[in-house]
Amino acid sequence: MPMTIHTSTDRADIEMRWLELTKITLPEVAGGRDWPIKFDHCFQRVLLDNACDGVWYDHIEGRPAYKWASDATLVRAIKLGQAVLVGSEDLVDLNNKSLDWRGKKRNP
Repeated sequence: MPMTIHTSTDRADIEMRWLELTKITLPEVAGGRDWPIKFDHCFQRVLLDNACDGVWYDHIEGRPAYKWASDATLVRAIKLGQAVLVGSEDLVDLNNKSLDWRGKKRNP
């Protein structure tokens, strides 16, 4: 169930799209795919880490991260999530990069 790619720069719209993608769409789709993650907070970690090219909390000051991330960072994270949905980004690779940045064990 791919989302339409939007280009709005309205902050409320960006945040709404982030929450819809990470709390609803990706977790719903995860059940039917062979993905290493399935929970909303995991999708948020992976997408934000990759949008920041490192552990997101080294780049975003406050919590929750989506409220404090720049528009550009949040839009990059949304685009990565949309690319995962259509298969042009590999969630396993993105997750492994996130785990590497965090010094955690990678998934095979």
